[in-house]
Amino acid sequence: MEHMAVNPWAALAYLIAGVCFILALRGLSSPATSQRGNRNGMIGMTIAVVTTLIVHAPRLDATTIDFVTAVEILVAIGIGAAIGIATARRIKMTDMPQLVAAFHSLVGLAAVLVGMAAYLNPEAFGIAEAGQILLQSRVELGLGVAIGAITFSGSVIAFAKLNGNMSGKPILLPARHIINLGTIAAILGLVAYFLTDQSPWVFFTITILSFVIGFLLIIPIGGADMPVVVSMLNSYSGWAAAAMGFTLHNTAMIITGALVGSSGAILSYIMCAAMNRSFISVIAGGFGAVADSGGGEAKEQRPWKRGSAEDAAFLMGQAEQVIIVPGYGMAVAQAQHVLREMTDKLKEHGVKVKFAIHPVAGRMPGHMNVLLAEASVPYDDVFELEDINSEFAQTDVAFIIGANDVVNPSAKTDKASPIYGMPVFDVEKAKTVLFIKRSMGGVGYAGVDNDVFYMDNTMMLLADAKKMVEDIVKALD
Repeated sequence: MEHMAVNPWAALAYLIAGVCFILALRGLSSPATSQRGNRNGMIGMTIAVVTTLIVHAPRLDATTIDFVTAVEILVAIGIGAAIGIATARRIKMTDMPQLVAAFHSLVGLAAVLVGMAAYLNPEAFGIAEAGQILLQSRVELGLGVAIGAITFSGSVIAFAKLNGNMSGKPILLPARHIINLGTIAAILGLVAYFLTDQSPWVFFTITILSFVIGFLLIIPIGGADMPVVVSMLNSYSGWAAAAMGFTLHNTAMIITGALVGSSGAILSYIMCAAMNRSFISVIAGGFGAVADSGGGEAKEQRPWKRGSAEDAAFLMGQAEQVIIVPGYGMAVAQAQHVLREMTDKLKEHGVKVKFAIHPVAGRMPGHMNVLLAEASVPYDDVFELEDINSEFAQTDVAFIIGANDVVNPSAKTDKASPIYGMPVFDVEKAKTVLFIKRSMGGVGYAGVDNDVFYMDNTMMLLADAKKMVEDIVKALD
């Protein structure tokens, strides 16, 4: 089957869509321009989808549209749109990381299904001559299906860990590195062999092994490293989409996939640097995992000081500067709006207030930034770790709300800790540390106790984060 000539209008539309996607990524690089970035992304995707529907409209012959198939396609799009709209309206911000992982799994599964359809009926896709799949198309199919399958199974495990269906602790298999390397080598070898033999057993063995390695790569990764996993799987989903774009001869998919794949890889690298992790070890799976750190249980027998909302209000009201460190607990309690109210009250008292955001706070990249933007916290009050960490030593109060691992000094001192080497906030250097958490019995997502709880300058505020901040706001009046 010969390829049809490229429609110049379609090529122009795909080019415009690609520019919109680039502008979307540019906009999403800053909270101040994120809404504009989202709009550009939606415009680009609308152009790409509409153009694809027009160019590839099902036809009975050169002049007659197959309306039955066209209606089926539109119904499928409508069902997908309805599910997406309903999910977006109902999803809680605390569940956003799980949603992102679920979406990644769907992208991977779509790549696998498209690859299977192309393999089973290559003539319909224009990738075969005389019953044989073209050589370049075999490369695209093999790699696309492999990456898609890894993305799917890996994202399912990430979803299960983020959603609490699986333990957030690393699940370490015996000889896991040998098993992983052997499986990856087998996949690459079969993809190479697929170039000379397009037998079904080769294609489907590649698919099955890729599903397996996706599972094996993610289960050894602990909860503290989940934000990097989400970013990494995002990159995988992009490369899977790009590979399928070549198979479908769709420029928009190639552009979009390449943008998502490359941006996800860059973000993963940046986050690995922020956590002092090796980028190669992320790809290998099980990075930073240890069998047992020995620090997973909170040491309740150690002395600690408990404070009240009135105590916290007095200390912050008398301070010159307060640095707030939000974490996943803030998201769970949905305390971002009342926290903004508290900062307004403090500013009325002449207190300088700043927010410190760790690169991996929450359960996905940018989780805390989104929550604070939702509460209309001024962008100028929000600082990244490297920009604010040196200020804790000159700060009167470090106010920690729902964070744990990102302020845990064991990352700097305990080589047996699963978070050892990860840059953390030096909150212990502040004159006073106010630490909100539900109880002393809990530990962070990494399962590590925190020495900050027991310091002389720390006051524990044990309560639901939203309720505690509401009480602080009342006490500030």
